Amino acid sequence: MTRPISDLTVLVTGAGRGLGAAIATAFAHHGARVAINYRNSRTEAEALAETLGPRAAAFQADVTDETAVTAMVAEITARLGAPDVLVHNALADFSFNGEARSHLDQLTWAEIAAQAETAVGGALTCIQALRPHFAEQGFGRVITIGTNLFQNPVVPYHDYTAAKGALLALTRTAARELGPLGVTVNMVSGGLLRTTDASRATPEAVFDIVAGQTPLGRVTTPEEMADAVLFFASPWARAVTGQNLIVDGGLVLG
Repeated sequence: MTRPISDLTVLVTGAGRGLGAAIATAFAHHGARVAINYRNSRTEAEALAETLGPRAAAFQADVTDETAVTAMVAEITARLGAPDVLVHNALADFSFNGEARSHLDQLTWAEIAAQAETAVGGALTCIQALRPHFAEQGFGRVITIGTNLFQNPVVPYHDYTAAKGALLALTRTAARELGPLGVTVNMVSGGLLRTTDASRATPEAVFDIVAGQTPLGRVTTPEEMADAVLFFASPWARAVTGQNLIVDGGLVLG
């Protein structure tokens, strides 16, 4: 079963700003109904929804809270229709500045757990809330957001990378279980993006280094990441599931 993007209702978690906002904007520009989830960024999320038009709306929920997610999905369903696509982009508070992150001699389990709660726990909560709709219609798309630090751990983002690694594992196991329902589950992994709120703390010299090491000679943008997310939601990816697509201009080859 395939459906054009313009026929889909898409829930993007953590979509009030940054990469999430770029993903929401890309889907809206292709005609989808877009639910912009936010936790704290109400002003930004509502402004984005206003910009995107009547087929978009902002919805508040902490994705780690099962009750809040269930209520949010009900609200989205009443306003836009039940979500056919989940893009799990929500990120626990994080600053992409290697000099400010804990090294192994200082790292605590609480730091890893905080990242995993949103990355993995949030994905699980949202998938569970949407599964009945997926099963009823025999169709669904789940796209998670990962990182190229799996392949190229050049900065000490231990907590972030560990959580995203666990999310990749969940992406693959969910693909196996949800496949019979007509649901594909894939991950899009980027590197440093120019620029999001999280990457504003990155020193300019680091952007220059990354661009110099990348075959395309530049740092990937949120809009370019969003294009790859659209692919996994589109009919062209109907036979692709359980995959991790790296979108970083070729910085990580393989």
